[in-house]
Amino acid sequence: MNQYVPEILLWLFVMNLGIAYGAGLYEKRIILPQWFSKSGETGFRVNSEAMRQTNTGLKFWAYVTTVPLTLLTLANLVVALQSQGPRHDWWLAAAAITMVERIGTFSFFIPTAIKLMRADDLPATIVAPMASLWVRLNYLRDAFALIGWMAALKALSLPR
Repeated sequence: MNQYVPEILLWLFVMNLGIAYGAGLYEKRIILPQWFSKSGETGFRVNSEAMRQTNTGLKFWAYVTTVPLTLLTLANLVVALQSQGPRHDWWLAAAAITMVERIGTFSFFIPTAIKLMRADDLPATIVAPMASLWVRLNYLRDAFALIGWMAALKALSLPR
């Protein structure tokens, strides 16, 4: 059974990354326009009420990425470091790239989203740049997720 653990971890990692990336695209097209609207003078206007009502962080992301993807990333990083053979470099790259994305999510995206949910009483001069930075960096986060997923798929396609 122990011989199958790395294979299972890599499969779960690939599947979870794919789900997370697809859900991120959905959120970008459907949810984020409800939260943020462009405002000519300040950059972005934030609909904190819509953010609180949808609260995708607690209603969806916690079950898909916050806990499972983070744990799978850590497990895959450990196993990839110990692996040998053709998969090693791609697997390690996938886990490392995804770990950077996870660190960014926990250190910036989650805390900033919470601040934006509570931004009703803050002036637009503070909220608009914060929202603008969140939206712009979210494209970078999506790029990390895609590159990590592609590297994990490549690792999976190689022999053990």
